[in-house]
Amino acid sequence: MRTYIHPSRDQWPELLARPVMDFAEIEARVQPILEAVRTEGDAALKQLTEKFDGARLSSPRVTEEELQDARHLVKDHLKQAMHVAHRNIETFHAAQRENSTRIETVPGVTCWRESKAIEKVGLYIPGGTAPLFSTVLMLGVPAALAGCREVVLCTPPNREGKVHPAILYAAQLAGITRIYKAGGAQAIAAMAFGTESIPQVYKIFGPGNQYVTAAKQLVNRLGVAIDMPAGPSEVAVVADADAPVPFIAADLLSQAEHGVDSQAMLLTTHAPLAEAVTLEVERQLAQLPRREMAAQSIANSRIFVLANEDELVDMVNAYAAEHLILATHNAEMLAERIHTAGSVFLGYFTPESAGDYASGTNHTLPTNGFARAWSGVSLDSFVKKITYQHISPEGLQNLGPVIEELATAEELEAHRMAVTYRLLYLNRDEEV
Repeated sequence: MRTYIHPSRDQWPELLARPVMDFAEIEARVQPILEAVRTEGDAALKQLTEKFDGARLSSPRVTEEELQDARHLVKDHLKQAMHVAHRNIETFHAAQRENSTRIETVPGVTCWRESKAIEKVGLYIPGGTAPLFSTVLMLGVPAALAGCREVVLCTPPNREGKVHPAILYAAQLAGITRIYKAGGAQAIAAMAFGTESIPQVYKIFGPGNQYVTAAKQLVNRLGVAIDMPAGPSEVAVVADADAPVPFIAADLLSQAEHGVDSQAMLLTTHAPLAEAVTLEVERQLAQLPRREMAAQSIANSRIFVLANEDELVDMVNAYAAEHLILATHNAEMLAERIHTAGSVFLGYFTPESAGDYASGTNHTLPTNGFARAWSGVSLDSFVKKITYQHISPEGLQNLGPVIEELATAEELEAHRMAVTYRLLYLNRDEEV
């Protein structure tokens, strides 16, 4: 990891840039895939699965037999861990339910809002370099809590045409049975447009590589909702002089091993820590099974030694990290000054891995700076908010003249008349 000592603020945009490809280039590759699936359905899906995943499939649907096999193939200790994670995720997300409150804005005028589940949702689960069964729980649990009527899950098969059993077990744990062997941009297209086998959905969730992210953004332009732009993973770690060096190095590498286009950043005001972490990253990296992939990611990563805490906070907010670890003695006070981050991890003993798996918070988060305006997945992501109002005769008499005045000022005569006719009817002293 390259270290930058007191970089000037005009250098920050370049130094904080993500290792992403040009979107126009990615879009040019993804667009034909979307069009092929839209026009040819399962036939295109079958060809693309063979091309990109090396698997020949007679049908993309995961069978009941495969689901049963998964229940036997997953080891008991992993099942137990998944059940704990499921319970914690469910507990945290269930607490996000909102009660509907009726508000009387003026006498006789009552307004309220209710949450209604999005009926058809699609979940994309990456499975290329790592079987992200934890993402199944992160998306499937809130979908179930929200009451989504149809939940479709797509995930790429291996060369034998199989889906990792842990993904299938997690899906069953979350109550998902409509599972399809489809990956990449073609899976996003299948859920967006529908094929003979895969139903069309109203909103698509899930992380993925830059091609998946581009596909989601392209179908979003066509009216299919998406959770957020969620591409390659990233972390920013803020550490003070007392932060344990092995902890910090492990946190950086936990993001680096996600993929070659992931990014890890360390920010500190303590130069000796930066030097020690650099050496520790090298030591731990050599021990990782995915060290070659992590090494490429580390090449995209940076260490910044900043002059003071104010400068450090400003850089954190400028970066808008997907994951932000505050490994400092004053983590909670520091967190109050942070207003751009997907998820924040406080203190020396709160690794980002906890949020990835089992603390209860959702790990599907905005990347590439989108945390400036986007939130991570929550129960709210699976519902839409509908407002209601009821006006009694008394309420219309109280509010009607105000509406008439506003409509007249905007020169929308029919708007005014919709109120005026009702007021005339209520007053009965004038003819309509």
